[in-house]
Amino acid sequence: MEKFKPVDLIIIIGVIIALIVGFFTFKNFRQTAAKQIEATSKISFQVYIRGVTLTGNEIPLKADDKTFISIRNVPYSDLDILDVKADRKKIVLPILNSKKVMVVEDPSQANVYDLVVTLSDTAKITKDGAVVGGNKIKMGLPITLEGKDYKFNGTVSDLKILPVTDDDKFHGSLETNDNV
Repeated sequence: MEKFKPVDLIIIIGVIIALIVGFFTFKNFRQTAAKQIEATSKISFQVYIRGVTLTGNEIPLKADDKTFISIRNVPYSDLDILDVKADRKKIVLPILNSKKVMVVEDPSQANVYDLVVTLSDTAKITKDGAVVGGNKIKMGLPITLEGKDYKFNGTVSDLKILPVTDDDKFHGSLETNDNV
């Protein structure tokens, strides 16, 4: 009978470790990815887009429309736009002989806007937060919004998990919260 080679010993140890991990997973001592999902819920999140130059008469993003998003440069899906807020760039001017200041639109950047776009989607809720398309949606996450005539880069600036009502349980659809 031949001696055991080091490779044989490594294979035997690997099989034993796999059996131990499988046993603990079976006995629920170890959580798998499917067991970490606590619920599925409708979420809304805001994307802040800074310094968008628009020379046309209107903003291409509109409420009750859809936009395609990419999360960390990975294409995801079309999402519903709940709300769009656009604000021209502002500057702070001191008031002479006073400790007060006033905020006015910057005439040197007349076509530059900051946008806040509120989007809605269904997410898997885990103990670490909301997961959309395999990505955790958290403040600071870079997101690209794209339509037929625009492509804007922004970051998630707010996230809300919308409450599930009794009607949602029976009809399978969620209504949006107007306070978002």
